[in-house]
Amino acid sequence: MKHKDTRPITDPIILKKFLKHLREDTSMGERNYAIFQTGKATLLRVSDVLALKKNDVFQANGRVKKNAYIVDKKTKKPNRLYLTPVRDVLEDYYDWLQEYEKKHPYTKLFSSEWLFPSSRRLGEDVPIRENSFYRICHQTGLKIGVNWIGSHSMRKTGAFMVYQQTNHNTALVMKMLNHSSEAMTLRYLGLEQERREALLDQVNFNLL
Repeated sequence: MKHKDTRPITDPIILKKFLKHLREDTSMGERNYAIFQTGKATLLRVSDVLALKKNDVFQANGRVKKNAYIVDKKTKKPNRLYLTPVRDVLEDYYDWLQEYEKKHPYTKLFSSEWLFPSSRRLGEDVPIRENSFYRICHQTGLKIGVNWIGSHSMRKTGAFMVYQQTNHNTALVMKMLNHSSEAMTLRYLGLEQERREALLDQVNFNLL
């Protein structure tokens, strides 16, 4: 499956099952869960999520900052992230990293500068690769019977949730996605046809 074929998870039951398996099925489940929840809450591209460093997100005491300031890799635009919605997830993850390294000191996962370090390339101190996280998401999706989930689903899922729960506030979603137009955002959400039909429903064609 190509990355562009991934879809948002719009069914709450499927999302709950997916997150449960993502978190519980592997030794790195807490990391994988935190990645997905961070991407879903910030609407970042997966490349930007995985490029986050601990000092972008955490204060010296391990608590989460209100905002993080990054530059989007793809667009080169500055982006101010609001981290409060994902604060509890990230603080639990911080504590988990500490405990994990105490039990497995050779991993150096907590000592890494990266927010989401690779657990395989231990000698290099690098973040988990995009392809690796895509594979994790896709395989988790297959476990619950769907074949269209990938790493990009976290951004699309977050965008869909913001759109649905803010009374279809396209401008807000556009801003969070760092898109340059509402039309681009509607295409991203797959809602161009829905919007056109809603507008046509308001037109009096004098057919009666």
